[in-house]
Amino acid sequence: MDRLCHRVIGLCLEVHRELGPGLLESSYEEALAFELAQNGMECERQCEIPLLYKANLLNCGYRIDLLVNRELIVELKAVIELQPVHYAQVMTYLKLSNRSLGLLVNFNVPRLKDGVHRVVVGDLYQDD
Repeated sequence: MDRLCHRVIGLCLEVHRELGPGLLESSYEEALAFELAQNGMECERQCEIPLLYKANLLNCGYRIDLLVNRELIVELKAVIELQPVHYAQVMTYLKLSNRSLGLLVNFNVPRLKDGVHRVVVGDLYQDD
C-alpha cells in the first residue's frame, strides 16, 4: 500500500506541476485519472458508496473521487484551506468501504507537498 500511495502522490505532483493551483476540482480529477491510466493503474472515478443502516443498503450519494487499484481512496479538493470536515469525509469513506488508507489532496496550494495528507483508519488526522 505504501508503494501505491507514493506512486499516486508522485502523479499528483506531476499534475500540480503541469496545471498549478486555481482550477476546479474536476480539472484535477480528470488530469490525475489520465496520469493514473497512463501509468498502468486502475482508476475508478466517482464510485458510489452505500450506507449500511439497520441491515439495509441506502444510497445516500456518497462518492469517492478516485479509487486506485481497488485499494486506495483519493479525495481531491481545490479549496483555500482544508478543514476538519474534509479529513472526516475521507475517514467516513474509508469506514464505509472497509478500506484502511486514503489520500486527501488539496491542489489549491502553491506547493503540493503542503496539500497532500494521508488518512489512516484508526488515526484521527494523520499527515505525511
